[in-house]
Parts: sequence; C-alpha cells; structure tokens
Amino acid sequence: MVYPKSLRLLIRGRLESGVLPRSGLQRVSGAPGNGESCVACSEIIAKSQFAMEGTGEHRTMFQFHVGCFSLWDVERNAS
Repeated sequence: MVYPKSLRLLIRGRLESGVLPRSGLQRVSGAPGNGESCVACSEIIAKSQFAMEGTGEHRTMFQFHVGCFSLWDVERNAS
C-alpha cells in the first residue's frame, strides 16, 4: 500500500516523541468509527469509517484509522 510521505513523516515523528508506542498493542479490535481523533494523524474517525483500537502500556487506549494503524505498524517495526 502506498501512503502519503507527509503521513509517514508524521507517524515517524510521533514514534520518536513517544506519542505513539513502539511496542505492540494488546487487545486490538476494529469497529465503526465514533467521531474520535486518530492518534496517528489527528483527523476525526467518522462513523462511516472503520477504526482500529488497541490497549497499550498502562491501559492507554489508542484509536487509529485502518490505514494509519497499518502504517504505524510498518514504521514501528522499521525503526
């Protein structure tokens, strides 16, 4: 899958700053969006979109667009 370079750079920056975890998430699930912001791109995940949600360390919840989740997974494993 091809991702915009700007999104790839944004996710890399958020990985470096610690906003996004480098380790995997526990209990990952998917469901329709509920209007929350994507932790990777900060855009709203609309109800018409599918969202990925997972629990990180200290029970921190992360919600992603499906594409952002996929790119986060690629980038965290590449570094």
